[in-house]
Amino acid sequence: MKNKSIKELNTFLKGEHMGIDAYEKFINKVDDENIKNQLQDIQKDHKKHAEKIAERIQDLGGRAKNGVGFTGKIAEAASNIKNIGKKDDISILKQAYDGEDLGIKMATEVVKGDLDNESAKLIRDILSEDRNHLDKLNSLIQNKGNIQ
Repeated sequence: MKNKSIKELNTFLKGEHMGIDAYEKFINKVDDENIKNQLQDIQKDHKKHAEKIAERIQDLGGRAKNGVGFTGKIAEAASNIKNIGKKDDISILKQAYDGEDLGIKMATEVVKGDLDNESAKLIRDILSEDRNHLDKLNSLIQNKGNIQ
């Protein structure tokens, strides 16, 4: 069970690294300071999540893998993020929302895997925070749309 949990957690960790990298790109593309600050807050959450997951992997006797490790849909999503040109803030927020949503869907599949109880709780807690990110991003999209 330990080895399976470590493997699943490392898969989840790669997704967190992808989120951190994606938000870095989004932060550098937006013009609105309030939106930039909100995106930085979300990125900080992903960094905290990555730290907690890495600690859990170590507690289980494993080695936390660094980096994104793109495969399949993750590679496609990362490619889309990497290729964003200069776009308006709403477009960037929508891409952040779509990326967060995809990450949650993929992470939910990981949780269905073989995780010990403590690791499963950690991932469920992280997913709950990620769902809050969706709400925050949606609110930013709505507010920005009303201003323009």
